[in-house]
Amino acid sequence: MSRLHRENHLVSRIGWLRAAVLGANDGIVSTASLIMGVATAAANTQQILVAGVAGLVAGAMSMAAGEYVSVSSQADAEQADLARERLELETFPEAELEELTQIYVKRGLTPELAGQVAVQLTANDALDAHSRDELGVVEHMVARPIEAALTSAATFAVGAAMPLLMVVLSPPSMLIYSVAIASLLFLALLGAIGAKAGGAHILKATARVTFWGAFAMALTAGIGALVGTAV
Repeated sequence: MSRLHRENHLVSRIGWLRAAVLGANDGIVSTASLIMGVATAAANTQQILVAGVAGLVAGAMSMAAGEYVSVSSQADAEQADLARERLELETFPEAELEELTQIYVKRGLTPELAGQVAVQLTANDALDAHSRDELGVVEHMVARPIEAALTSAATFAVGAAMPLLMVVLSPPSMLIYSVAIASLLFLALLGAIGAKAGGAHILKATARVTFWGAFAMALTAGIGALVGTAV
């Protein structure tokens, strides 16, 4: 007889993992791109550092506000659906029971068994059954605006601090190359960590994050060089 065991599914991490990876990735890419753009425009180290710090603060606040607003909209939609479902359960309980039964029939249960399951789940917690099986709202995927906002802001700041650190440590003549190489290494590490935490293919995730980060930095550096030359 097999022993019962507790399963830790990776999908339970999807809420904070998405915000964390997005925040850190954006922090590295946007700050490194900003630094390289300013540096190729012939700015000195102090100006580059000021621009980078400003980018870190502005970016972290922007990420927090953006995540909060977008995830709040999702939370509002979920609450509106739940309120409507609660009203329908109070007004049309028989119709809602039949609707739940048909959901289980479509999933492969016989009509008789589906009816029994629907009756028992409705008796236990009708709203929970409908929110999960009809609306697809489950606990580990419920929108959490504050958690998403704080996670994005914090991870953006951590990501942005990495290329800023290279500005402080690198000699002026090697600044652009140091920031570019270090940022790509940071992105590769981030891609690998995110893939490992989410159970994805590590090499594919790492290559994807590194490629698009390199593209963004190269494009920004090119624009900075053109602007610097024109000015």
